[in-house]
Amino acid sequence: MKMFKQAILLAGVLTVGVVSAQSSKMNNMIKVGGNVGLAVPSDNFSASVGVDVAYQNLITPGFGLGIATGYTHYFGKDNNGINNNDVGVIPVGALIRIYPKQTGFYFGTDLGYGFLVGDNKVASNSTVDRPDGGFYIKPEIGYHNKDWNFFVQYQKVFTGDKGQIGDRDYNVGNIGVGFSYNIALGK
Repeated sequence: MKMFKQAILLAGVLTVGVVSAQSSKMNNMIKVGGNVGLAVPSDNFSASVGVDVAYQNLITPGFGLGIATGYTHYFGKDNNGINNNDVGVIPVGALIRIYPKQTGFYFGTDLGYGFLVGDNKVASNSTVDRPDGGFYIKPEIGYHNKDWNFFVQYQKVFTGDKGQIGDRDYNVGNIGVGFSYNIALGK
């Protein structure tokens, strides 16, 4: 019964948000951009480069929700005799953004699942299977105006204990910088 009440409350909040968004200037956009980063921790990978695509709806002038995806390529590196393979991350997640002012500082995150693609093995000289993916998070903080966003990000796929070689964890994550261009879809 408690879950039912929470579901009703959530549906009511979403309905109010959608109705108020419909009555005010609604702003829908596609965000297309790129990012580069340094792998953290750097046991398995050295660097990353990626592209981002997202749909965002400004529910209120200062709060946006949407969906996000893209592709980030991580470059494998040799570590103590282990020749780590490259891996790609294809995230599918929810986009959440908070814009305190019409232009200037903003912050937010993407939350979802990150699919790992590429070679099926963690390393070229190992028989350990690479994980298929895991919980994905990408918090970011940056500067925005009507057309552009410039940001600093942390991107991570939590794979649990899958892909470990010995006592070394399999980590897919980076700290980086990026940009996105906003393509308006209408008001």
